Amino acid sequence: MQRTPRCSRIAPSPTGPLHLGNACTFLVNWALARNLGWRLVLRIEDLDRDRAQAAGDTATEDVLAWLGIDHDGPVVRQSERLDAFAKAMERLAGLGLVYESPHSRSEVREASLALGAPHAADAPAPFPASLRPTDPGAWCFRRRDVNHRLRIEPGAVGVEDEVAGAHTFDPARDSGDPIVWTKAGFPAYQLAVTVDDIAQGVTDVVRGDDLLPSAAIQSIVHRALGHEPPRWWHLPLALEADGRRMAKRDGARSLASLRAAGVDPARVRGLVAGWIGAVERPEPLDPDAFRALVEPNILRRWHARATVSPPRLDERSVAWLHGS
Repeated sequence: MQRTPRCSRIAPSPTGPLHLGNACTFLVNWALARNLGWRLVLRIEDLDRDRAQAAGDTATEDVLAWLGIDHDGPVVRQSERLDAFAKAMERLAGLGLVYESPHSRSEVREASLALGAPHAADAPAPFPASLRPTDPGAWCFRRRDVNHRLRIEPGAVGVEDEVAGAHTFDPARDSGDPIVWTKAGFPAYQLAVTVDDIAQGVTDVVRGDDLLPSAAIQSIVHRALGHEPPRWWHLPLALEADGRRMAKRDGARSLASLRAAGVDPARVRGLVAGWIGAVERPEPLDPDAFRALVEPNILRRWHARATVSPPRLDERSVAWLHGS
């Protein structure tokens, strides 16, 4: 059923400087929202206070404005919404869906290996149902200084993506019960983004396709909290020239450093337009010109191409950004 009004969100985390990959996703999200008449809200996902940079929120807003990205309504900061997350946990506890989980990573890995669960050596081991507590008293949310997990039952979860198409996941097999509240006293990602998407009326989530598997878990959380999941729009990731994912730790590639070096944001928008296949070759674009190029079929064709040849920040792209 059509939900009105439709709404999307830009949700950066101030754990490091934004890079060109972030710019690609955020610009496409903004253009899509403006072209399709959606509201667009800005949320700062600042729960990881150990990694959040001082003044990171302000720097993020400045860079988005430099790119020509505007938003609707006040900025929401997750660190100011702990009570809302705790209320969601209480609701899940009332449904018998969350439990205290003091297990260490090594304990989880050993239990998973004992059951013969396959997983990559460098990947977190799936949390096995055998480690769920047998004591009914542990199925609660009384303490905020203990990890809590969400019970996920085996079975396929379908994700109908507006860009990436139909996908099926089995979170119980792939990751097991996810942590939804951490012993640091904060909600984990899967819970926090879902609660905030519900509170902000988000109907369409536009983000990188590295988060596509998370859509299955978040769909489960949405339904557990009594809401239908949003529409999903997962976009290809822009890569470094050598095929690595762009990372915030690569400060030389940051948008702030490009801005400080005098790069024209019209060239950033032009580079992104070239990456998504909206123009044959990059050209400087003002915000309105970029916006006019972005529509769903462009994104679907981009996704189909990117499975074979993802966009890369090669030397020619870097030179073009600097006007060479």
